[in-house]
Amino acid sequence: DWHQDNAMEWLVKIAGQTTDAELHFENNRWELTGEPTDGALTTLYRKMTGHDPEVEEVDSLPFDSAFRFSARLADLDGQRLLMVKGSPATVLRLTDQANQTAYWDDAMDDLTADGLRVVALAYQEVDDDVTTIDAQAIGGLHLAGLVGIIDPPREEAATAIAELRQAGVQVKMITGDHPDTAMAIANKLNLAANVKAITGPEIDAMDDQQLQAHIDDYNVFARATPNNKLRIVRAQQANDHVVSMTGDGVNDAPSLKQADIGVAMGIKGTEVAKESADMVLADDDFADIVAAVREGRHVFDNIRKTIRFLLPTSFAEGLVVIISILMGHELPLYPTQLLWINMVSALTIQFAFIFEPPEAGIMARGPRNVKSGLLSKLDYFEIGYVSFLISGLGIFAYNYLTALGLPNVVGSTMSLNIIIFGKIFYLFNLRNDHPVISKYFFQNKMAFYIIGILILLQLGIIYLPFMQSVFHTTSINFWYGWGIPIICGIVVLIVTEVGKFIRFRWMGKDGVID
Repeated sequence: DWHQDNAMEWLVKIAGQTTDAELHFENNRWELTGEPTDGALTTLYRKMTGHDPEVEEVDSLPFDSAFRFSARLADLDGQRLLMVKGSPATVLRLTDQANQTAYWDDAMDDLTADGLRVVALAYQEVDDDVTTIDAQAIGGLHLAGLVGIIDPPREEAATAIAELRQAGVQVKMITGDHPDTAMAIANKLNLAANVKAITGPEIDAMDDQQLQAHIDDYNVFARATPNNKLRIVRAQQANDHVVSMTGDGVNDAPSLKQADIGVAMGIKGTEVAKESADMVLADDDFADIVAAVREGRHVFDNIRKTIRFLLPTSFAEGLVVIISILMGHELPLYPTQLLWINMVSALTIQFAFIFEPPEAGIMARGPRNVKSGLLSKLDYFEIGYVSFLISGLGIFAYNYLTALGLPNVVGSTMSLNIIIFGKIFYLFNLRNDHPVISKYFFQNKMAFYIIGILILLQLGIIYLPFMQSVFHTTSINFWYGWGIPIICGIVVLIVTEVGKFIRFRWMGKDGVID
């Protein structure tokens, strides 16, 4: 019986006349072409009338955040009408209902408290010779009413926000909606323990220094303009925050460009937004950002482990030569053997970190300090003592065997294996932050396959005659060739495990005393 209510009838008519969205029934579902707000108004009109709106447009005024409404001039039922939709507070000032603000404010509060986006619809009859819309001259409109539009938060969005908060990432909402609507949605999403909102006009009243000082007090920014978004990003960056900004419209482009990581929507996003962004979400799913954070931390961890592995093991090879020269001893390793160590390491063992799965609790730790380097002071200390440990064991074992009268080629072959097994056992120390003997030992099965390939290569260089002639190795018994190197590798593992225990028992992961 909506036809029995004159205001309701006007509301439905204006909803159909001021929307640019279209609905299409495809693949057994309704598909929307256009903006979501317009789509809701088109849906309202279609549900009430049973057909799509027919618009005889004369002129239109697109929505502008500066005046917060849009307008359309059209002929309807033999009348030329100026129809306006937009922010209730703005539209109300342009109507003959301006003296009844208390009634409309109460109505709007009832809608926004439920998290509804509220749009006001108004109209005015104009002369037939009016062919253009003058935004500055609009006034004296008849208010048809308010429309409450529900844009319910996705369940996966709330889960994603919870994961990001656990990871130490603050999630903040910037919207053009009424602050009560934004607050209601923020509370449904559990955006923060204490949700606090500020509006665009309040931001405009602050200078840059004031905004920087108070920006961290708020997590909801309502009635925000494109300029507000840009200032919000800059204020966060001025407080040394790493800022990721998501957006989909042309107006979001400046803030997407300004942010440290601009994220555009791949489906709803405009080309301008995509070009301005650093990353595009192909499916517009906010949960993908959580996956990106997790994978980013995983990749960073593995890069850091690889560097912590390569530096000491590579330095150990050089120290074998340098220490031997300084002490006036014969070189334990031949140049071709040094090349072999680097070659087989590059082809095998360092690839083990690529397959290392994310560590447990990777999303429970806070963000790292981006101003600090890849390695901490404790990492440099570890690189130093591991380098001397592996090289020292190789030199000591070589000198010990040659002092017993064994040929240099036997000592050299054993030293070669000591360096290799030092790398293998050090790999097990670096794989994760847990003790080497734990439930995580067999987590990276690919590491064991890679080590198996490396040992096969070592068998080849030691026992194949053509390899012996090239790399100056010889066939040696199990004790000299494998027993002593394995013991030396275990020594490396024990020392580095003690270092790991000290690091995580009394110090933070980055070597800072708790």
